[in-house]
Amino acid sequence: MTLTDTTIRNAKPSTKPLRMFDGGGLYLEISPAGGKLWRMKYRFDNKGKLLAFGKYPAVSLKEARERRDEAKKLLANGADPSAVKKAQKFARQERSANTFEAVAEKWFEMWETGVSASTAEDQRDRLVKHIIPILGHLPIADIDAPKVLAALRSLEARGTGDTLRKCKSAISQIMRFAVQHGLAQNDPVPNLRGAFKTRPIKHMPAILDPMKFGQLLRDIDGYQGSLSVVAALKLLPLVFCRPGELRAMQWKDVDLLKAEWKYIVSKTKTEHLVPFSRQAVAILENLYPITGHDKTGLVFPGQRPGRMLSDAAINRALQMLEYNTKTDVTSHGFRATARTLLSETLGFDPLVIEHQLGHRVPDALGTAYNRTKYLPQRKAMMQNWADYLDKLKAGADVIPLHTVA
Repeated sequence: MTLTDTTIRNAKPSTKPLRMFDGGGLYLEISPAGGKLWRMKYRFDNKGKLLAFGKYPAVSLKEARERRDEAKKLLANGADPSAVKKAQKFARQERSANTFEAVAEKWFEMWETGVSASTAEDQRDRLVKHIIPILGHLPIADIDAPKVLAALRSLEARGTGDTLRKCKSAISQIMRFAVQHGLAQNDPVPNLRGAFKTRPIKHMPAILDPMKFGQLLRDIDGYQGSLSVVAALKLLPLVFCRPGELRAMQWKDVDLLKAEWKYIVSKTKTEHLVPFSRQAVAILENLYPITGHDKTGLVFPGQRPGRMLSDAAINRALQMLEYNTKTDVTSHGFRATARTLLSETLGFDPLVIEHQLGHRVPDALGTAYNRTKYLPQRKAMMQNWADYLDKLKAGADVIPLHTVA
């Protein structure tokens, strides 16, 4: 006879395990303590086996029969229901272990080896603040376009367009990493194209008028602050690199005898060489006795032990000099100033300027960048630029200097 819910509810335990059969190998085993467990007897490869379906009443009679029927279908197709169940359990464990946060951590360990310390620090901050709190607990295999979109909508609502773009890029890189390691089927981020409002490009404020820039240089010379900030503030107009690259500068990458600085460009991940002018070398020679033996190796260590100069330190200094870093000038704006005045006022070749800025500039041979390209011209340009800034600082007439073709 097949079982009924009434029969099962009224069944009483015995001193020994009691079995109540339903047919097709399915039975309910009642322990002496009163527990009721669904089991199924079957044979596979001429061996007797047991399959557990869970406890009654959590698993009802109807559900137990459905699981028995599913097991019989597997047997009919030549599969062992116990092996299939173990494989499914392992897959669930793998799924729960490979959360977005866990995979993101593995990706970050690989990714950070190819970028500067400041870039890695900024990326980790974005992950921790904006992405992990929303997506971190989800299995990476379950991440789809709607989930990513929901995670990024909050950033769009706050108007942080640049952060949104960088977070979307990070998520895409993590998802591609997961696909490469068999942890996800695809990267859903490309499906979000057009999902966000296009925002106008906002350029960093910069001083492009030579006379006003001369006044800024005089103000910088009079700034009283920490030695690292003072030196960084004086050096940045001379080398016009990205502020994060300057803050991450290491003494091991600086050769004062050759007047050169070699490092990896944060944007293009390529080697870059900055020729130093005499003025730049003088700033670093004065700074070396102070930070040259710092255990971090940083040229510009910050106030916190083991950390570089903070991202906001130079902008705060400009603010203390009564410059508005949202409308007047920002630390990144020195690049725009150099690009404009070197071309329009001093007449240097834009290709030479772009190479010095560390931009990708494909040539006729397809070479995107190499650190020694136009090196003689760039050395002459950097010295001419430093001399020109001295003239501006002294309040001299703004006249083009001789340039090297």
